[in-house]
Amino acid sequence: MMPGINPRQMRQAMKRMGIQQEDLEVDEVIMKIGNKELVFKNPQVAKVNMMGQETYQVSGEAEERSVKEEIAEEDIKTVMEQAKVDRKKAEEALSETSGDLAEAILKLQ
Repeated sequence: MMPGINPRQMRQAMKRMGIQQEDLEVDEVIMKIGNKELVFKNPQVAKVNMMGQETYQVSGEAEERSVKEEIAEEDIKTVMEQAKVDRKKAEEALSETSGDLAEAILKLQ
């Protein structure tokens, strides 16, 4: 909750405002942000329902990991054919454009 405020009074005030909070028992939370992940091991997670809108509050220490996305074979072949390039160049272009076929093809032409 909030420091310096009596937890019981806080719960009562939240109830009067129609806010319900439920603490969830969670082992791990993973947030994917582009080509990175934030991984929270043993986080504290609260589910808050305010006037029908559910939100989740996550707190704890996050570990950042890079994620290498796999490019579909079909996408590589399409870029190779359309841009008339070899496999290596097609893969590089797809990696640089986060898998966007059209952008990869245009980049190679």
